[in-house]
Amino acid sequence: MTNLSNQRRLAAQIMKIGKNRVWIDPARIDDVDTAITREEVRKLIHEKIIVSRPEVGVSRSRAKVIIEKKRNGRRNGPGSRTGGSRAKITKKDAWIIRIRSLRKRLRELKASRIITESTYGKIYRVAGSGKFESMADLERYLKTNDLWRNR
Repeated sequence: MTNLSNQRRLAAQIMKIGKNRVWIDPARIDDVDTAITREEVRKLIHEKIIVSRPEVGVSRSRAKVIIEKKRNGRRNGPGSRTGGSRAKITKKDAWIIRIRSLRKRLRELKASRIITESTYGKIYRVAGSGKFESMADLERYLKTNDLWRNR
């Protein structure tokens, strides 16, 4: 096997590509072996004895499939999530969600006359102070303190 590293290097420099992308015709190795100058290598490139291989890239097809699934709301389960609970939803956002749902429930209870207006006002203020952790906590409080309207 002849050493064509010099010819390969020259061809890579002439074609402005990497050495690994230089393809030498195996049937014409003797002609390439005799070429030692840049001009001779340039002539072999012109005769298509030395050719540049196409660039090899990484296929994006799998990535595109994953992106499409994510757009449809998939691949977002607990196993895909990183960071703490505060990183996902801030303390303030958690509070906003909680207080809005509590106040909405209180309005519903007042509208359906399950609690009185005075009870509504008191509980509204208590909820604003952060006493209730959840809707269930609010319901429990109303039940234990017997604040349901007497029918």
